[in-house]
Amino acid sequence: MNIQIFGTKKCKATQKALRFFKERGIKPHFVDLNEQTIKKGELTNIRRSIPLAELIDTGGKEYQRLNLKYLVHDVEEQLLAHPLLFKTPIVRHGSHVTVGHQPEVWKSWL
Repeated sequence: MNIQIFGTKKCKATQKALRFFKERGIKPHFVDLNEQTIKKGELTNIRRSIPLAELIDTGGKEYQRLNLKYLVHDVEEQLLAHPLLFKTPIVRHGSHVTVGHQPEVWKSWL
């Protein structure tokens, strides 16, 4: 089973997602958004399942730091330039994608 998790090591929801799969004997591929960004092609694949508006964390520190609440901006461009704007975790299994802690959906993938 090929599971990919995008998040940060400090994010509690990302830690829960990693633990969920580890407890089931599945080693996911973890992408730490502090160290690596989501590539444009990956974002395109994710967008097929999740709209861009649901991917950006408008309540997060990075969104506030960049003052995006007060600026007109291209969401895709901002997400690609600032990966800490993503809601986490983003969990991907083939064409299936979830955002946030969604163990019931992940169970259906097993």
